[in-house]
Amino acid sequence: MTIRKLRIRALAFCVAGALLGNGAAWADEVKVMISGGFASAYRDLGPQFEESTGRKLITVWGPAVGTAANAIPVRLARGEWADVLIVVGYALDEQINAGKVLPDSKVDLARSAIGMVVRQGTPKPDISSVDALRRALLAARSIVYPDSPSGVFVGSELFWRLGIAGRMQSKSRMIPAGQVADAVANGDAELGIQQIVELLTVKGVTVVGSLPAEVQWYTVFSGGIATSAKNPVGAAALIHFLSSPDAASAISRTGLEPLSATPAN
Repeated sequence: MTIRKLRIRALAFCVAGALLGNGAAWADEVKVMISGGFASAYRDLGPQFEESTGRKLITVWGPAVGTAANAIPVRLARGEWADVLIVVGYALDEQINAGKVLPDSKVDLARSAIGMVVRQGTPKPDISSVDALRRALLAARSIVYPDSPSGVFVGSELFWRLGIAGRMQSKSRMIPAGQVADAVANGDAELGIQQIVELLTVKGVTVVGSLPAEVQWYTVFSGGIATSAKNPVGAAALIHFLSSPDAASAISRTGLEPLSATPAN
């Protein structure tokens, strides 16, 4: 068992002991606030958790950052409670610093690599090496990437590291994250560069592959127990399940890379 799993299990036992000592019982519901990146994996794994534990998941969806009324930070700031937060890692760190998430409860669940898509039916460029990626970008007529941290990396660092920033200015542009793959599918752009987990579910495009390791940038998705949790034992159980080897295959199917330990053979 890994150190992080021991930590989560110990936390669950400590909270359980405190509740029992007070003669209290915890509910069988676990309220989860979650943003989009881990959504596909959660939708697959949630029913498995419910079936195996008898606990019911109550799910609240919203952006991990921002000031929209349904954004998770805004919900927490106005007093809404949750047992578990599952969001991008840096956003969870912000909630830890704000006192909304227990620091020792944070567990990294999965990470998403940046990849490339082309319109379905068109040739896939070679991006298997840094030189090949550079050639593919220079040969493309138009490129789109998202208005998100991964897109900022593409526009401000990736092109610079490849030595082609100047030549990309006239043919690459940042657009809303939800429109990258659609722009390629519709023929509005030749190449789309975005987290693979956000590209796999879009029809009309073909995923070329991940960027080479030398110029890759990962987005990590993490889970943590809210300080407002009404069912911290159930929260700890959910995080333990999502970070276990048993969840790895479902996570992989969604285009994410699980960060759990590899199951023993």
